[in-house]
Amino acid sequence: MNLRRDVFQAIADPTRRAILVLVATQSMTAGAIASNFDTARPTVSKHLQILTECELLQQEQSGREVYYHLNPNKMKEIADFIEPFRKLWDDRFNKLEALMKNYHSTK
Repeated sequence: MNLRRDVFQAIADPTRRAILVLVATQSMTAGAIASNFDTARPTVSKHLQILTECELLQQEQSGREVYYHLNPNKMKEIADFIEPFRKLWDDRFNKLEALMKNYHSTK
């Protein structure tokens, strides 16, 4: 049985989110990414493997080095999925704010 990693489980981890932020602006090698963390390099490599399996990161070979960069298409899929929920919560918070303003003005 071939299990597919869940993208939302992948981004639930704070280290993996930090890695995504790091490579959002420039491609980086595993060593360069690992140097930003106070953890063993194999641990960072495992995080990179998970992010790559979820297609959040893509690998690009350049000579002997492997560079990791963000997959914008996959990030857009996540953003598109979350957007309706963001709008829903914005509407709810706006209604709560209006209710609270109304409540304070009647006191």
